[in-house]
Amino acid sequence: MTTIDNNTNEEKRSLSFVEQLVEEDLAEGKNGGRIQTRFPPEPNGYLHIGHAKAICMDFGVAEHYKGVCNLRFDDTNPSKENTEYVENILNDISWLGFRWGSIYYASDYFEKLWDFAVWMIKKGLAYVDEQTSEEIAAQKGTPTTPGTASPYRDRPVEENLALFNKMNTAEAAEGSMVLRAKLDMANPNMHFRDPIMYRIIQIPHHRTGTKWHCYPMYDFAHGQSDYFEGVTHSICTLEFVPHRPLYDRFVDFLKEYDGTADNLHDNRPRQIEFNRLNLTYTVMSKRKLHTLVDEHLVNGWDDPRMPTLCGMRRRGYSPESIRNFIDSIGYTKFDALNDVALLEASVREDLNRKATRVSAVLDPVKLVITNYPDGQTEEMEAVNNPENEADGTHTITFSKNLWIERADFMEEAPRKFFRMTPGKEVRLKNAYIVKCTGCTKDAEGNITEIRAEYDADSKSGMPGADRKVKGTLHWVSADHCLKAEVREYDRLFSIENPSADERDFRELLNPESLTVRTDCYVERYLAEKKPGDYLQFQRTGYFMLDPDTTEGHLVFNKTVGLKDTWAKKAKA
Repeated sequence: MTTIDNNTNEEKRSLSFVEQLVEEDLAEGKNGGRIQTRFPPEPNGYLHIGHAKAICMDFGVAEHYKGVCNLRFDDTNPSKENTEYVENILNDISWLGFRWGSIYYASDYFEKLWDFAVWMIKKGLAYVDEQTSEEIAAQKGTPTTPGTASPYRDRPVEENLALFNKMNTAEAAEGSMVLRAKLDMANPNMHFRDPIMYRIIQIPHHRTGTKWHCYPMYDFAHGQSDYFEGVTHSICTLEFVPHRPLYDRFVDFLKEYDGTADNLHDNRPRQIEFNRLNLTYTVMSKRKLHTLVDEHLVNGWDDPRMPTLCGMRRRGYSPESIRNFIDSIGYTKFDALNDVALLEASVREDLNRKATRVSAVLDPVKLVITNYPDGQTEEMEAVNNPENEADGTHTITFSKNLWIERADFMEEAPRKFFRMTPGKEVRLKNAYIVKCTGCTKDAEGNITEIRAEYDADSKSGMPGADRKVKGTLHWVSADHCLKAEVREYDRLFSIENPSADERDFRELLNPESLTVRTDCYVERYLAEKKPGDYLQFQRTGYFMLDPDTTEGHLVFNKTVGLKDTWAKKAKA
């Protein structure tokens, strides 16, 4: 969040509570004044806007305090991870505008973690449990009743070592054994009740292949990885608050293991938790997002209706708009449901500054200027962006036969209808003032053609041509335009908070979340554009060329309308 100092006219930045804690540590000289954070995604799916909030915090803190933020892939579960996800995570972080110091993987530490686990077994701090997952869950107790000890809790060290080695063989059956820390089965924090450290997974790892058959759990690998890398501030979301004591306990064991136990508080990562980003009409669960993709309920991870960063990029969101939105909602210790309209407002605000203005007609009807000379054309100058003079201009061809929006004409119009209607004048943007003289209908009464006459002395920019009329319409020349497909998007879910609804989330999908228009017309200038170019279809909204575009077949995605029409629709 930013504030303006009226005395200096300089922008001042208010600190989040996370940054305040970081500044406290710097003031106390902790970690030698060094700041090192990390962003630790699991490569088991594509990043979504919820991850973007964590990215902005982890990288933002490092940038602000001239530290470093490393990227570490939490690749401890080969059954769900692959290199496709790794590559897309790298791409999304770069697109948001952040740069990491180094790239690490939890798998870089498999040898160290294994040796540490062996040390814990030898110290009587870990044991191999052969109970089923259901039996382990049952004997853990409840938050209000203590757990009961596993029958394998006190097996001899040598037996535990032998079984642990057996766990890391190709013959070990998944689910037959786990390694558990021997902590406190009566601890009110359920995470302390002999948590699982290792489990058997007989699936090749995307980096280590078949070297390992036994993999560390997140709670065992995460804190140690932070410690190995020298992380000073481990910044996570609120669901990790109850994990924090276990994180610290494993770090205590690790410092004893590597001989630094006498200095427990130096170079210990400080854990700070903040609220997750939740959006209305959206789900963030990776499991649910996987289902949407796997069951073809959407068109892939980059479907523009998805909350994934690649979906938002394809839809036409700018990285700056996402970062500005995240900055505007801030970081707190309380979870909240943020209105997706706030994100869309941020997108509009940013794209208004950078989008090129062009003409496109999505629901066309023919307009014939009857007194315009047959075969004559003119090149009209169109401003690319009135917000930025440096963006220059381009030309659009004017002719006798035009396309305009069907909604811009009414044969019998109400008094405040300031568009085209018989006997009334309107201006055609960048061109002439015209007066409607009538229309033609088909047998069903549908308007097939509109007729009008132009005032030859009213061309935009001509001396004395500034005669005022109440309506201005956009258009394209019927003989000098390109046909296009336009995809318009609505909320993916039909209810405000689908994550809180007990029904199957598939039942909550909005059947009208995608509308495809195939008979649209755009000015020829758009043939020069490419995916990634921000566009405003005048009077309609912001759009971007889709990668599905092929030669002779333009496809555009609607990013967001010029105004928030959803609020009015929801109240109706």
